[in-house]
Amino acid sequence: MPYDPTRKFDKPESEFTDKVVQIKRVSKKTKGGNQISFTALVVTGDKKSRVGVGLGKAKSVASAIQKAIQKGRKSMITIPTQNGTIINSIKLKFKSAIILLRPGKSGSGLIAGGPVRAVVEAAGVKDIASKIIGSKNKSVNVWATLKALSMLR
Repeated sequence: MPYDPTRKFDKPESEFTDKVVQIKRVSKKTKGGNQISFTALVVTGDKKSRVGVGLGKAKSVASAIQKAIQKGRKSMITIPTQNGTIINSIKLKFKSAIILLRPGKSGSGLIAGGPVRAVVEAAGVKDIASKIIGSKNKSVNVWATLKALSMLR
């Protein structure tokens, strides 16, 4: 097939949406100097009640994000939804965070803070009311939200 310069090489659209929640720069003291690397916390979901969280570590930010996306897609869970919201309310304590999730009324939208909002948006939940009590640590709040959603039955 001859080369065609007008042909577009677009990547096929993925069924998953990825949201970078946090990127941290990590430094390790060694004999030869500082070793600098990055960690990326990424929430991935298909907006049809499947969601996963991944934490990637690498020497560059782009590599850390790619690793986090791969781990997030491997660790997907399915959450039960009904009419665009969760089926019942749940309160969960995970490490220092307390997460409170309640089903929202139809049309109320996402009433949720940053880490919780990222997880429930990726899962495809349209209406929810939530509260984070205790920890302001984004990664702990993301893992607590994921654990709370996995406990729904």
